[in-house]
Amino acid sequence: MRIVTSVFALFFSVVLPTVARADCIGTSQFETCQDQNGNDYTVNRIGGQTIVNGRNERTGNSWQENSNTIGNQTIINGKSSNGSSWNENETNIGGGNRVINGTDSSGYSFSYLCNKFGCN
Repeated sequence: MRIVTSVFALFFSVVLPTVARADCIGTSQFETCQDQNGNDYTVNRIGGQTIVNGRNERTGNSWQENSNTIGNQTIINGKSSNGSSWNENETNIGGGNRVINGTDSSGYSFSYLCNKFGCN
């Protein structure tokens, strides 16, 4: 669980706080946003693909995330602001169940079976 928590912690610490308190301009396909700390990012949605590129105002470092959904599978690749890459594959196997596996930004592999009650 530590590995997935690391990946999700990175995502939630970088993307969600920004999304929750950001001012965005644009359309549902492309928008430019700035959060309350002055961090900038863009969100580009093309069909099942979402590309997010951001810049940390404090450090000047950039980060990115690219997700692509085809059918029941979503593939996510990212690069954190310190340059470490990570990836995640999520497969919806029906009935609210998903298989999630990948490699976190420290290079550790993870794999989980998730349902509506959580992941193991």
